[in-house]
Amino acid sequence: MSKSIIITGAGRGIGKACALTFLEAGWKVGLVGRQPAPLEEVADGHAGALVLPGDVGQEAEVDQVFDRAMSEWGHIDALFNNAGVSVMGATIDEISVDDWRRCMDINVTGSFICARAAFRRMREQNPQGGRIINNGSVSADVPRWGSAPYTASKHAITGLTRSISLDGRPFGIACGQINIGNALTDMAAKMTKGVPQADGSIAVEPVMDVRHVADAVLHMAELPLEANVQFMTIMATNMPYIGRG
Repeated sequence: MSKSIIITGAGRGIGKACALTFLEAGWKVGLVGRQPAPLEEVADGHAGALVLPGDVGQEAEVDQVFDRAMSEWGHIDALFNNAGVSVMGATIDEISVDDWRRCMDINVTGSFICARAAFRRMREQNPQGGRIINNGSVSADVPRWGSAPYTASKHAITGLTRSISLDGRPFGIACGQINIGNALTDMAAKMTKGVPQADGSIAVEPVMDVRHVADAVLHMAELPLEANVQFMTIMATNMPYIGRG
């Protein structure tokens, strides 16, 4: 029997790469995003794909997404909490409160709402249990210059991961986190042209194929529930992370 996963932010970037990898591996994949067109493009030609338009920051829309997935599949095995946004690099005094709130609303509150919806259904379904994988980013450990909202949001994801992991034990719900550095997507293309460094310079940074991230998420998801990757860091080998700053 095919396993099922809901992937948020599935229309582009890391989410798209993961969705295609899971579909190729025979999983049923729920594609979540605000715009239907990119989701339909990912789903095209894949019988296991389920297009689920919705805003992760809106509780009612998220509940509709999960209810439809349960109706179609009868069971949800996993969630990849991937949807997120960044804020343009600037020191904290130059970042607007509106940009801070937008980042927190999507990255933190959106992840909470989706994890909450998944947890509830995994707890109530039969057989009980499932797995939640959160996208943390290497910014969950160390900041990039000018990234106060994004870095704070990803540190919050680490706390969310740990709390869900603990709370899920009685119900067979595992929770882990993947921290990603410089996977080559449209969002990370700027790394190949030069981005600000902590010393004020502009430098090109190494990147890696996003497929490596997708393979890592698939590995985490396919473990039996008795085993869990609590935290994984996958990054371009020579990016400025070890010794960042």
